[in-house]
Amino acid sequence: MHSTRKVTNDIVWVGANNRRLAMFEGVYSVPNGVSFNSYLCLDNKTTLFDTVDATVSEQFFENIEFVLNGRTLDYVVVHHMEPDHSATLSELLRRYPDVTIICNKQILTMIKNFFTLNAIDEHVMVVNEFDTFCTGMHTFKFVFAPMVHWPEVMVTYDETDGVLFSADAFGTFGAINGALFADEVDFDRDYLDEARRYYTNIVGKYGPQVQTLLGKAATLDIKYICPLHGFVWRRNIAYYLDKYDKWSSYTPEVNGVCIIYATIYGHTENAAEILSTKLREKGIKTEMFDTSVIPASNIVAACFKYSHIVFASSTYNAGIFVTMEAVVNDLTAHNFQNRNVTVIENGSWAPAAGNLIRAAMLKCKNITLAEKFLSIRSSVKPADLERLGEIADTIASGIKVKTVPVYNPGEIQNAALFKLSYGLYLLSAKPSDKYPKDNACIINAAMMITDTPKQIAFTVNKMNTTHDMLMVQNEFTLSVLEEDVPFGLVERFGYQSGKAVDKFDGAGFVKRAFNGTLYADRHANAVIAGEITNRIDCGTHTMFIAEITEAFELSTIPSVTYDYYQNHIKPAPKKPKDSPKKGWICKVCGYVYEGEELPPDFICPICKHGTDVFEKIG
Repeated sequence: MHSTRKVTNDIVWVGANNRRLAMFEGVYSVPNGVSFNSYLCLDNKTTLFDTVDATVSEQFFENIEFVLNGRTLDYVVVHHMEPDHSATLSELLRRYPDVTIICNKQILTMIKNFFTLNAIDEHVMVVNEFDTFCTGMHTFKFVFAPMVHWPEVMVTYDETDGVLFSADAFGTFGAINGALFADEVDFDRDYLDEARRYYTNIVGKYGPQVQTLLGKAATLDIKYICPLHGFVWRRNIAYYLDKYDKWSSYTPEVNGVCIIYATIYGHTENAAEILSTKLREKGIKTEMFDTSVIPASNIVAACFKYSHIVFASSTYNAGIFVTMEAVVNDLTAHNFQNRNVTVIENGSWAPAAGNLIRAAMLKCKNITLAEKFLSIRSSVKPADLERLGEIADTIASGIKVKTVPVYNPGEIQNAALFKLSYGLYLLSAKPSDKYPKDNACIINAAMMITDTPKQIAFTVNKMNTTHDMLMVQNEFTLSVLEEDVPFGLVERFGYQSGKAVDKFDGAGFVKRAFNGTLYADRHANAVIAGEITNRIDCGTHTMFIAEITEAFELSTIPSVTYDYYQNHIKPAPKKPKDSPKKGWICKVCGYVYEGEELPPDFICPICKHGTDVFEKIG
């Protein structure tokens, strides 16, 4: 029977999972299996994006037959010729002899290398980079991605729905277990390590090429990422792109220490354990890996994660212990770089592992090697213990450790207030005789205050036009914004004044609630409408207390918190090129105040924040 899922209205996942595969590519263990993804677009013309591994061919063809439901298959786009994505191509051509293959010249060459197919050229449409192809409602653009991670690779962008068919980029190990989308699982907890392990071991050698692809992707309005392994991304895409940016630029994710050790009788492990303990006592995150137990692919992934690496190895046959040597060679083969490295060796009569590891690391780019390394003779002695303390001090000096800020009794620190779980809401007011057009603003303070009757309270800055409108009329709607809200919506309603512009002009994502007030029909997970019953003057703001008259859910996507908005949605403010040599810049919106001194009561005219969010320039 079929096992398919819709990605969009027209695009269906027709791939399959293999949970019995022990070793991916014969090298990497996959204890949770792996998915082989293929996607079928149902338009005026039907288009399949890639095929699958031979081990899951039966399920794959059942899925295609079910989704086509009697229609013919018109096109198959081949992005990558590695057999786990192309092994069933010849069988596909046998079942659908009239299908046209869409690929680039290098892919066509590889098709001929892998398969013996009669008159293959008659069945192929060769495309160049940035060529487009229309199937009816959908227009597809082809973008080349050489060496991500084979030379022939290309990706396809659906200009209609914003779907990026990304080939092996953005994939992850692990069967997807029916949860096609990354937001349907706890990705950070259950799959991030496998995504990192997939990238570092499969694609990691080709960081510069991935950076080039990321640059091309930045020019596209991506709403979905459909990789050939793992989950489809439709939420928090910027988060995953940031991970790939870090991995492909060899930038550490975590300021901490990855301690890798190879031990025979436990003495080298003891030294590694002591070092880890001393670092932990200094508040530094550590993670330890025994090369004889943990697969090299997991250790390579951890090395891409951490800023500092410690190799602790026994000497074996006058060289590096065999499992440690495999890890070191794996790292150098993957162009490992930009890390701080410390080496510890052990040897009963002729320790040699240390210098060999150091020599291997010097072949890598931008590796900062500790000047001295610890050489242990058989077991840890008191002098070694002292030296381990010195190594811990040296490593700690290069890592920013989490500290507890000092405060004075009675002091009010803004940082503490920001820890409150503010949200982000679109507050709308409807026209009146005094204010003849709809208007809305962004607020971050709203809460339910009673259940019987159902009442909410929210505060609005007095400088906002929406505030003035609610002072003369009572009805409003509050759209609860969700985590995938684009910055453009926040910018539209929060970074300009309703006195100067019509904020709703051209906004195609709004509808009217029962009370006649506009609300966000997209990028919000709920709408609350109400009637104001009381107003309380709070200085710069007014608190409005209201009785709820209507409330309904729009989606199950989590509500965006103010902290999430600051860290994942809002771009960092950039100093304007023509800004003065001296002045003050708002860290929230980038507004520049020209002047030597910032008035103590100054309020940013754009985002309405006070002087505490300004920093001096010049």
